[in-house]
Amino acid sequence: MDYFLELKQKIETRQAVVAVVGLGYVGLPLAIEKARAGYRVLGFDIQQKRVDMVNRGENYIGDVVDSDLHEFVQKELLKAASDYSGIAQADCVTICVPTPLDAFQQPDISCVRNSCIAVAQYAHPGMLIVLESTSYPGTTEEVMQPVFQEKGFTIGKDLFLAFSPERVDPGNRQYNLRNTPKVVSGVTPACLELAALLYKNVLESEPFRVSSPKVAEMEKIYENTFRNINIALANEMAVLCRRMGIDVWEVIEAAKTKPYGFMAFYPGPGLGGHCIPIDPYYLVWKAKEYHCRTRLIETAGEINDQMPEHVVGQAAELLNRDKKSLNGASVLLLGVSYKKDTDDIRESPALRIWKLLKQESAEVSYLDPFVPSLTLDGEVYESKSMEDVPDADLCIITTDHSQFDAQAIADHSRLVLDTRNLTKGMHRDHIFRI
Repeated sequence: MDYFLELKQKIETRQAVVAVVGLGYVGLPLAIEKARAGYRVLGFDIQQKRVDMVNRGENYIGDVVDSDLHEFVQKELLKAASDYSGIAQADCVTICVPTPLDAFQQPDISCVRNSCIAVAQYAHPGMLIVLESTSYPGTTEEVMQPVFQEKGFTIGKDLFLAFSPERVDPGNRQYNLRNTPKVVSGVTPACLELAALLYKNVLESEPFRVSSPKVAEMEKIYENTFRNINIALANEMAVLCRRMGIDVWEVIEAAKTKPYGFMAFYPGPGLGGHCIPIDPYYLVWKAKEYHCRTRLIETAGEINDQMPEHVVGQAAELLNRDKKSLNGASVLLLGVSYKKDTDDIRESPALRIWKLLKQESAEVSYLDPFVPSLTLDGEVYESKSMEDVPDADLCIITTDHSQFDAQAIADHSRLVLDTRNLTKGMHRDHIFRI
């Protein structure tokens, strides 16, 4: 039997059953788009709460349209389960699971490995398996491939493995999963062709093919390392400009007028999310295998990691000018998600700032229209409202949500530390920017 031709025909005619492992910020939007393309989609997640919500058509991801999820569930184009045995029904499987760092800032790919083992248990000849989780160059061939070879599969003949890095930008209203170019790779040419065909049917543009999974894996890390380093430069400039009495935001606006050779990056309270603060460390770790030091990447990480401390230090200075101390001060954090207009608090610098403020015995609360409640160090907190702004000794703008009224914040607050330039152009004695 020619498994390649059989699977190719299934993908082309949308008769293939598609499985998505991991229904988080990457997996659920991908499952929706595959259902929209006409494939029957099976979603798998170890969190039963997510599974139940999907099957009820209840959305929990900001970038997913509620009505889309409800429609595809009602049409039985999308169904979720926590029992991975259903993977045996699938022709194509996409793995979208977390790849965090451990306590020593080393890659933790246990979710990838465990997912591969679970899929391999139910894999069958004529199946395409694509990894989308960001990881170090070599993961697909060094971690994923052996799991399936141990089951007796011949890669490129009766089983097809590919890597296509996710490019999800939560809250981005211009670029979404469907219209963002997709990089695709395969362990063999046959693997690449099948993966490219699947994504071509799902997304708007032709996938960009690269020669190997290692190239695609490195490409993804390079994207986020590029951003990490340039944000570090902006943060370092912000610290220097503040000491020199220069407005760093004005400096950047002036630099942006150059039509070539400059791309604007902005300072902030630190890095958040599950990509930019984490992915570069995968490369730092892997580089050691080749006796290479990634000094620029490591230095950029140190600069960005120190920004929460810089913010808290500046907060203490501002309160001191008003003859107050952090100890006992009422501090209101405006925004706790790591970026504007999302509810994503993963690795959010606002939470780091919160913990540092508590260590100084400040009384901390927060206001975030996207995060009505959260749990921090075992305590549950509820979001405040704009009515609470005048009561705070200090408001720190840690996220520049579009819903925040900068003018109202400026008018009703006692003291403001703006880490996002939300109060751009406002020159008040009680407003300060990093």
